[in-house]
Amino acid sequence: MLKLPEAWVWDFWLVDDGQEYHLFFLYASRALRDPDARHYRASVGHAVSSDLVDWRRVTDALVRSGPPSFDDLATWTGSVIQHPDGTWFMFYTGATLTPDGNIQTIGCATSADLLTWDKLSGPVLTADPRWYEKLEDGYWHDEAFRDPWVMPDPDGDGWHMLITARANHGPRDDRGVVGHAWSPDLRTWQLRPPLTEPGQGFAQLEVMQTAVIEGQTYLVFSCLDGDTSASRQATGTTGGVWAAPAESVLGPYDIAGAELLTDRSLYVGRIIPRRDTGEPAFLAFRHDAADGSFIGEITDPMTVSHEDGVLGVNTVSVAR
Repeated sequence: MLKLPEAWVWDFWLVDDGQEYHLFFLYASRALRDPDARHYRASVGHAVSSDLVDWRRVTDALVRSGPPSFDDLATWTGSVIQHPDGTWFMFYTGATLTPDGNIQTIGCATSADLLTWDKLSGPVLTADPRWYEKLEDGYWHDEAFRDPWVMPDPDGDGWHMLITARANHGPRDDRGVVGHAWSPDLRTWQLRPPLTEPGQGFAQLEVMQTAVIEGQTYLVFSCLDGDTSASRQATGTTGGVWAAPAESVLGPYDIAGAELLTDRSLYVGRIIPRRDTGEPAFLAFRHDAADGSFIGEITDPMTVSHEDGVLGVNTVSVAR
């Protein structure tokens, strides 16, 4: 478990370098008192572990840039992948605050050793109004274009990025889509239309990840009940971590058929293979306490089950 007495910890991403697991996480000081204020004070911390349980903090990975910059408010959630030349690439969310609201874009930093990171200048991707909602459209409280998940093309044709985004059409509460970009080399990116359509029951699909469990592909994402559509809220969902069956890592994804893996006591679920067994492990951060207050710490790994084509997570061992 990663629990910091001085700071809240929430969204995170993982990478295995073959010797250690690296955990990159958002954190902000508890001196803020209001946990909702953490988003505008987020930095990217870094810890390493040999077993996904005991974590040792190392030097922070990223902090916000000085103004004016696309990430002068905060650095938010991302993912890490290694280029064949050995360079590590971290794609992350840059947030900046305008008089009209928060604008999110995708930034990039590189490293030779996963410890020291150098930001590339400017965002590598921004929301394109041909396909994606913009802040000035006035339908949402921010320009949602964040949480990049980068993966190699299954046929060896470059790399793909999945992005938390909103379509430029559809009901206000049901515009959440899987944004999409492609790169031949991880250095230059082409934004493409979303891989899904709006109207699947979500205003936004946060912190996406693809995972293949016993031959079945899933899109794992997070969404709280307040960010689901009115029709889905009418079913009484609490929100949490979701899993949508998919035909491949690039879809099609059955977003409308997504099932909850956890309730809202856990959020931002990540699946990573255990190095010793290859079995999938599930980690999340503790979101809601029993009284509804925010917790802000990362769990120990949990067991993933897959029976009759249904993905599940054993959360019994997670302290409440």
